[in-house]
Amino acid sequence: MGYFRLARRNAWRKPLRTVLLMLCVAIAFLIHGLTASFEQGNMAAGSASDDVLGVASAAGRGQSLPMAHLSRLAAEPGIAAVSWMTRLRGYAVRESNIVAISAVDPATMVQVSGTELGLTPVLMAALATGRDRVLVGRTLAEVQGWRVGQRITVTVPATPNKEGSRDWRFEIAGIFEGASPASDTHFVIARYDYVNALRTRGTDRVEAFVLRPAPGIKAADLARQIDALFANSAAPTRTQSEKQFLQAFMRQYADVGLIIDLVVGAAFVTLLMIVINTQMLAVRERRFEIGVLKTLGFSQGRLLALVLGETLFIFLTGGLAGLALAKLATVMIGPGLGLVLPVQTLGVALVLILGLGLATGLIPAIRAMRIPVTAAFRTR
Repeated sequence: MGYFRLARRNAWRKPLRTVLLMLCVAIAFLIHGLTASFEQGNMAAGSASDDVLGVASAAGRGQSLPMAHLSRLAAEPGIAAVSWMTRLRGYAVRESNIVAISAVDPATMVQVSGTELGLTPVLMAALATGRDRVLVGRTLAEVQGWRVGQRITVTVPATPNKEGSRDWRFEIAGIFEGASPASDTHFVIARYDYVNALRTRGTDRVEAFVLRPAPGIKAADLARQIDALFANSAAPTRTQSEKQFLQAFMRQYADVGLIIDLVVGAAFVTLLMIVINTQMLAVRERRFEIGVLKTLGFSQGRLLALVLGETLFIFLTGGLAGLALAKLATVMIGPGLGLVLPVQTLGVALVLILGLGLATGLIPAIRAMRIPVTAAFRTR
């Protein structure tokens, strides 16, 4: 009988206990998979760029910047392309149905972020057919049930238009997919000229400039260069990469990354305690059998490998089941909730499965290895 078969037979000596252990492991890795999916999708950890820079007001996100900054940015060496944007934050139909609109200059935005957003020439041509045309991200379109050609109304409480209404009306010209499944497509792209012409305040001002460094220029160096350029102006700036910008935005509400780490850490610590305690109990129950194996010539190393193999079998079965459930969740409900589980996250989870399996099995295995034969036979 081989090691793996013997370890598997030992694991299934008490099927109920083994199933419960596997269930604990599966739940822990389901939590890990879902939280990692949330971090990848909603915090844009996998899709946000370190090269695309956002130039916002140093006074905070609530303050805008004058369009006069554009000419100085365009003349600054080291910048390959620069665009601008402002945001409308509103809701569709009901207040809980939040919709984010980014009003941009289409021609320059394609140069800066067209690749990351998947803005094809066909989509940009459709956006140019009318000033009230918009592009909707695939995720948002699926959540809202929107389609190309549909007229939509977004109520923006903080930004009334010149018609005296807070309802902004658009027509969907196309749906953009993003460059990868991790790309953020939960927003609307509108035309800045349309929004700027209709809003009653903040005219000719932007929320941020978006730019791409020239080849060979480090983004961090360029960010410091831009902030120094406007340091003594009436509207100083704070320049960050897209990834830093999104992480700072999430931290306005809470340190989501820390919360995720604490939740996953608590799940794994609890799992370690449960599995170690259960495996210690299993070793105590098999003291006589361990004594027999030693009498038959099993070395301490072979006993160590036997117990570790049993624990690894439990972790692999339960862990892979939990990851499969997490992947299924991202496929079924992921588009609506922004859950993305990339291959690299699954690879990290597999390393965790092997590492935790070895860590939890090590103490019971060492205990089994050190049981004296005479003490083991006294248990019968």
